[in-house]
Amino acid sequence: MVRIWPGRPSPLGATFDGIGTNVAVFSEVAEQVEVCLFGDDGSETRVPLNETTGHVWHGYLPDIGPGTRYGFRVHGPNGGPHRCNPAKLLIDPYAKALEGEVQWGQAVFSYPFGHPDRIDTTDSASSMPKSVVSNPYFDWEGDVLLHKPWNDTVIYEVHVKGATMRHREIEPELRGTYTGLADPAFVEHLTSLGVTAVELLPVHAFVHDAHLLDKGLRNYWGYNTIGYFAPHAEYAHRSSRGEQLQEFKAMVKELHRAGLEVILDVVYNHTAEGNHLGPTLSMKGLDNAAYYRLMHDDPRYYMDYTGTGNSLNMRHPHTLQLVMDSLRYWVSECHVDGFRFDLASTLARGLHEVDRLSAFFDLIQQDPIVNQVKLIAEPWDIGEGGYQVGNFPPVWVEWNGRYRDSIRDLWRGASHTIDDFGYRFTGSSDLYERSGRRPFASVNFITAHDGFTLNDLVSYNEKHNEANGEGNRDGSDDNRSWNCGVEGQTDDPDVLALRARQRRNLLATLLLSQGVPMLVAGDEMGRTQGGNNNAYCQDNVVSWLDWDAVDDHLLTFTRSLVALRTRHRTFCRRKFFGGRPIHGNEVSDILWFRPDGQDMGDEEWTKGHVRSLAVYLNGERFDTDGRGQPLEDDDFLVLVNASDMDMPFTIPERLGGTWDVVLDTVHPTGEGGWREFKAGQEIAVLARSLGVLAKPRDAA
Repeated sequence: MVRIWPGRPSPLGATFDGIGTNVAVFSEVAEQVEVCLFGDDGSETRVPLNETTGHVWHGYLPDIGPGTRYGFRVHGPNGGPHRCNPAKLLIDPYAKALEGEVQWGQAVFSYPFGHPDRIDTTDSASSMPKSVVSNPYFDWEGDVLLHKPWNDTVIYEVHVKGATMRHREIEPELRGTYTGLADPAFVEHLTSLGVTAVELLPVHAFVHDAHLLDKGLRNYWGYNTIGYFAPHAEYAHRSSRGEQLQEFKAMVKELHRAGLEVILDVVYNHTAEGNHLGPTLSMKGLDNAAYYRLMHDDPRYYMDYTGTGNSLNMRHPHTLQLVMDSLRYWVSECHVDGFRFDLASTLARGLHEVDRLSAFFDLIQQDPIVNQVKLIAEPWDIGEGGYQVGNFPPVWVEWNGRYRDSIRDLWRGASHTIDDFGYRFTGSSDLYERSGRRPFASVNFITAHDGFTLNDLVSYNEKHNEANGEGNRDGSDDNRSWNCGVEGQTDDPDVLALRARQRRNLLATLLLSQGVPMLVAGDEMGRTQGGNNNAYCQDNVVSWLDWDAVDDHLLTFTRSLVALRTRHRTFCRRKFFGGRPIHGNEVSDILWFRPDGQDMGDEEWTKGHVRSLAVYLNGERFDTDGRGQPLEDDDFLVLVNASDMDMPFTIPERLGGTWDVVLDTVHPTGEGGWREFKAGQEIAVLARSLGVLAKPRDAA
């Protein structure tokens, strides 16, 4: 017989204190809650939680410790907004580790197939993952959060599994794991590249959709969360007794030792339980109406702002507590440096509208732990009014979708006005300055996990998602022609050269722009997905980095670009350009020129066909350091020729001095090396290329 004492209502979840385990779970509608303990042979012992405090059911199990498998069963109403069903074993929403996967079938659904208005009594225990009591003790050896300044940050978006599955220098059993990601062979790649933070695609425990498994596919990206505290077990070398938590922490510690921050892509907008026809796995069976947004006129059905079947009810205090407790846990206990919030507009919704002063943002703003880490919003969802780029509160930075679209349009020759490029290149002041934010409020990106790789972006005019089994109807249709010749594989040297130069143009623009650049894993070495722009279900060589097919020239080019940005802080300023003369000098902090060396006029800014211009960045006392001392840098002149014609550029007379070419996207590795161009001289800039000239400050 299992002993149980009254215990405490907090913290929620199963908490081992060195002697026994306190268990606490929220349900306002439950009539009885049982904690179910599972032996190694699969035997189940049900222990009623007879104590309730503020709708939290709790008890203390003095004989239970780390490694114990458990779950909950809830007795209560079923019908309308309520979906309690004691036949269904439920995952603890606060579980720190999960073991096993959902076995799809009738058992995990609360209704008989074909009869959603009835109750199914098939026991689901053998088909469900089990929550695992975790060991909270870990030797961090003095590790702390790195707190790198935003303007010094370069983000590398990467998938834990896909990063190392094909890496020959990593032991086979460690490839695709947390340990593999922290292996010296991969860490050296990151540090030599010069990035400062890894942004991990979802590592919260998630579920593989039944319809994908039926087609021989899997939920590779992981945007189908079922546990907001548990590291996904499949990414662990060992995970039979909750060891994945220790392995995840060890990974963070090793990445921190290399100077790399860890940012998690988190999915608090929906869960894997889907809509009214979805499975009963956790919160749906605990308290459906508390955790999920339901339709007002018929609460059997769910509001869906995400396209996944449900949306979390961020108006309910216990749902808000769940999210905030999760965020604090990953920071305090796992030393995570920040979060990227998937479809963040959903979190802000009050009733239907997006409210930038919603309760969730208020909690983030005042939380002494969470408001100290990096917070990145994906500032849109699929609901009405969901596109909110530029509207998040000051403590947040945002994925800038307008940056992506503008820079792509420039280099592929789409019709637009050059002033939009001007705003994006200089940090998007039109979006962020009015609210007191800085250029680093803009996370700039050309590609992301969702879409074409950089190589495929300039190689395909159409998506090729046939392998996803949806008739190529999934994924975005908006690529438009890059005029790079035949699609896909080709041996035409001219086509290959143009594609390679366009990749370098896009990377150069990204790394030279004000704001926070985000690179996607593999773009630095020419990764292809064969034209698949929605590889969410491709847990195979389509998505995994191919370390045997590295474009060494492109990798060298990207490393030199990141080094240029890191070495010269005028490319990562903390403040917006003023466009005014500085310190009595007649030359402003930024100037815009036509290719003939004359100032850009109003007419050029409003023309839709302008594709060539020069940008002068003044490095004289452009900022101050942490002690208030002025910072100085070289002066730079960025020559942009996105037209399809070679163009002579004249170095403006008014800038004076002698200029050196430090970057040229015509060269496979970006090497400059052309020296001593005088003001007033012409430089030939090839079609669809970018060059950077520098005038050393000490020489001036």
